Amino acid sequence: MSLKIATRKSKLALVQTESVIDMVKNKYGLECEKLLVQTDGDIRLDISLDKIGGKGLFVKEIELALMEGKADAAVHSMKDVPYELSSIFEIAAIPVREDVRDVFVSINGISFLDLPKAARIGTSSVRREAQLKAMRPDIEVVPIRGNVPTRIDKMQKENLDGIILAAAGLKRLDMECKITNYFDPYEFLPAVGQGALGIEIVSSSEQGDIFRGLNCQEIEMCVAAERSFMRRLNGGCHISIGAYAVIEGNLMRIAGMFQVGDRLIKKDIEGNPEDYIELGEALAEKIISSS
Repeated sequence: MSLKIATRKSKLALVQTESVIDMVKNKYGLECEKLLVQTDGDIRLDISLDKIGGKGLFVKEIELALMEGKADAAVHSMKDVPYELSSIFEIAAIPVREDVRDVFVSINGISFLDLPKAARIGTSSVRREAQLKAMRPDIEVVPIRGNVPTRIDKMQKENLDGIILAAAGLKRLDMECKITNYFDPYEFLPAVGQGALGIEIVSSSEQGDIFRGLNCQEIEMCVAAERSFMRRLNGGCHISIGAYAVIEGNLMRIAGMFQVGDRLIKKDIEGNPEDYIELGEALAEKIISSS
């Protein structure tokens, strides 16, 4: 039996999907092939995501392939998956999470803190922009979209001082050498689910248990806690929101950030990891009560 796994066409998406294919082969001895899908989010690079429908644009066409039976599963970056899924789908597994941090890639090796006044930094993320402005109000943020190599190319062509990217993508592409600075994830909150891979299936799939068997429960709990925080705040691409959950010993710690007006509110919470959904919601309530 050969399984088909749907994926976006970018090099990073392909690398991520190949890692899942290796997991299936190593655990079950099964072969997989990739189904390449072009999404609206990949096509419409001239407009910021918050203006054209948000991160769901990266999964819509892929979910259509699942519904039509063209693929048995799909691999997503969890930060691209909307917190509301149609009832016919499920995230069967979140098997791995890379470095959650955001990073600064400098065009000339100058550290973020040493950038000159009015430096030009590329990002189209409202979350990253808000946190950059909080750290350095003098910085000019320049919209920039596309896959990782495209953004690095645009940085050079547009003579930007640097760009903000996810460490996970650069590491998976063996481009860690491009990183100038890592941001502390408790000070510069990552996107919900950043660094984690999710395997989506149609819930009724006959092959569902194959993919469910790849799940890492601890990673799933942390990502689900972050997503419950986002759900309670109705967060998405058009809102500055970030969260980071980690289990240390017998405690889960979640830090969260949310923008209310021109204020960035950051809070954190600790509790029993088994209460991960409630912890995410409770953290959201702390932010709501502070706004």
